[in-house]
Amino acid sequence: MPSLDPTQLDQFHREGYLVVEGLLDVETVIAPVMREYEGVLDRLAAELHADGTIASTYKDLPFQERLTRVYQESDKVHAQYFDFSLPQGNVQPDTPFWAGPAIFQTLIHEALLDTVESIVGPEIYSNPVQHVRLKPPERLTPVNAETGLAQVGITPWHQDNGVVLPEADDGEILTVWFSLTDALVEHGCLQVFPRSHRLGLLHHCRRPIGLSVAEPQLPSQDPAVLPMKAGDVLFLTQLTCHSSLSNVSDTVRCSFDLRYQPTGKPTGRPAFPGFVARSRSQPHTELRDPAQWEQMWRDTRDSMAQEEYKAPFNRWNVDAAVCA
Repeated sequence: MPSLDPTQLDQFHREGYLVVEGLLDVETVIAPVMREYEGVLDRLAAELHADGTIASTYKDLPFQERLTRVYQESDKVHAQYFDFSLPQGNVQPDTPFWAGPAIFQTLIHEALLDTVESIVGPEIYSNPVQHVRLKPPERLTPVNAETGLAQVGITPWHQDNGVVLPEADDGEILTVWFSLTDALVEHGCLQVFPRSHRLGLLHHCRRPIGLSVAEPQLPSQDPAVLPMKAGDVLFLTQLTCHSSLSNVSDTVRCSFDLRYQPTGKPTGRPAFPGFVARSRSQPHTELRDPAQWEQMWRDTRDSMAQEEYKAPFNRWNVDAAVCA
């Protein structure tokens, strides 16, 4: 059983992060996910071609080159088409998302849950703060007209506890990050501040590139840069400061950003649906039907589209002095 040994657990708790190499098999776990995303791109390209946004569907191009071409020609990053979560606002009845069976099988993969169990215990809940990140080469990514920045660039320094509500502060939410493609330095790999989880929750500010730890509160040490191969998995505490580098390569970096926690604790994102991924005491409560998981997200989309959702998604005051 691929669970963590005492040395690995010690590093995780001491440093706030741990990389487990080769935890997920590329052929049996990652390849089916990428095949699903090829189908999503087929549909996206067909829609954009039908309405005249792009001149061709570019169906003969490989996935990564095709995605980049579609984004470039449409002058828009269509991330929501591929994501298995919903946006935090302006949800419409037809807001796209993709919660396919290969993605669901990855969320409940035995090797992944065995390792998660080593940290959060035997009653594991899949927290709905989860995303796929498709990060094209930054120089080929459409630019935000208001900011002049790439629509998908670096991810700023943040703590994952900073993107959920205070209801989850007393729980343990484990971040599980892994790339579906190689994530070396040139692809925009992640970097972390070791031991930053000991600092507690830092103030986050809203910046043009996203929610970011206030600059005066960032640790002064050098970060640990974490190049990873497809199938390697990074585990982070909810308070570990991390960010990503720019993708200066010629290829798209595709990654999953998942969360797991002990069952019964608040998720920090109550509007979105989680599920029991593993229960040693009540295995009958485990969700194993991918169609049911997808329907949970469809039902959430329907309810959020029917009326304006006004509950907050984060706690931060944009006028805080530390953000000036």
